[in-house]
Amino acid sequence: MTSSIKQELLRALPSITDLLAGETVVGWLAEHPRSLVTVCLRDAVEEIRGHILNDTGGRCGAAHASVDYVVALAGEKLADRTSPHVRGAVNATGIILHTALGRAVWPEDVVDSIADELKGYVTLAIDRESGKRSDRDLRIEYLLTELTGAEAGLVVNNNAAATMLVLAALASGKEVVVSRGQLVEIGGSFRLPDVMAQSGAKLVEVGATNRTHPKDYADVINMKTAALLRVHPSNYRVIGFTREVSLVEMSEVAEAQGVILIDDLGAGAIVGLEQFGLPHEPTVRESIEAGAHIVLFSADKLIGAAQGGVIVGRKDLIARIRKHPLARAMRADKSCLMVLERTLQMFRDPEKLSECHPTYRMAAEPDETLKARAEALSKALDVEATVCQGVGYLGSGSLPTHELPTWVVKVSPPDIPPAELARRLRMDDACVFTRIEDEQVVMDVRTITDDQIDLIAQAFARQLSQ
Repeated sequence: MTSSIKQELLRALPSITDLLAGETVVGWLAEHPRSLVTVCLRDAVEEIRGHILNDTGGRCGAAHASVDYVVALAGEKLADRTSPHVRGAVNATGIILHTALGRAVWPEDVVDSIADELKGYVTLAIDRESGKRSDRDLRIEYLLTELTGAEAGLVVNNNAAATMLVLAALASGKEVVVSRGQLVEIGGSFRLPDVMAQSGAKLVEVGATNRTHPKDYADVINMKTAALLRVHPSNYRVIGFTREVSLVEMSEVAEAQGVILIDDLGAGAIVGLEQFGLPHEPTVRESIEAGAHIVLFSADKLIGAAQGGVIVGRKDLIARIRKHPLARAMRADKSCLMVLERTLQMFRDPEKLSECHPTYRMAAEPDETLKARAEALSKALDVEATVCQGVGYLGSGSLPTHELPTWVVKVSPPDIPPAELARRLRMDDACVFTRIEDEQVVMDVRTITDDQIDLIAQAFARQLSQ
């Protein structure tokens, strides 16, 4: 494109004043702030200006400088800025606790029970009988102790915060002994040695990557030692020629030497997972009974509540942790505590969890139900699809090596690359997330509901018609 043509197109771009006077934009101004509409119009004009200036192949023409084209582009920008970016999605990936999609789906009864209450004030940090202010953790401590057997407990905003807070409150300036096989890194390059350094505690490594013995712990304990830390491999596995020191063995060493035993359980099972067809995970109660003085775990993994980190254990130690300055910086908000309390109440009757708790319902879904749902989805799609068996996962570092047998629907449309179709489905109003395997778009029906079949089919129809 010649310079003169570019200049002609640039001169033809409408002014912001003229655009603001247009019928469509006037309609926008009735619903949105003038400042926001103006920014979207300016961004649209500048984007088109850039396309024209960088056009070397003659792709831009008079239509690109027209009012209609600018308004259409500005409308897309306005819609993007006024629509929630954290919104509902359809999870067809087969990963039940999908970190990027918000981890656990909250139980419907829990959401319904807090919806109206969140519209007003709540008894977050006040004692109803005395009318005086109190620690917000006390509102939920009764359930934490009842379900785990611990003497006391508190909640912070995630399990990483729980780790940091416990180490800062109980071991700052002192040594904490950890097996080399447990110096883990989890999501976001979050490494245990780095957290320990930030907490003020000094890391003391013992054993080897694959084998650690009770004597390794006992040999390094001295007057500077504050605690032994066990990191349960809930999001990793070391297999082969290995030797782990059991929590009971660590407890014996800790009691003999007079140091604190901290158990970071990670996912944090409250009940035995075997009843849902899953491998056994140490429960919080088992850790307490094995002799751990402090146990840490997530609220939004195997509990399936809001994001949070739970700390339970000996009453005197919990009191020290609660008084630490970081406790206020890391405390959980009212929505977290309300969701967690109501979700924990469900664990009083574990046999009903597969009926009322989404995480355990999906994990325990019968094979015949999954197959029927996959066939129903395949029939609903206006495109050739294949129904076959597959595997899914619990996700979010929970039971990382355990595969969940499932049924999937595979689609491979001839006129569009799988990655592009997957992108379009994500950008569709239904916001459908899939996975790609062997150049096919794959949908695992374990993590969708029967009600979502039509939503997925409609999303396919819209995107394949483009």
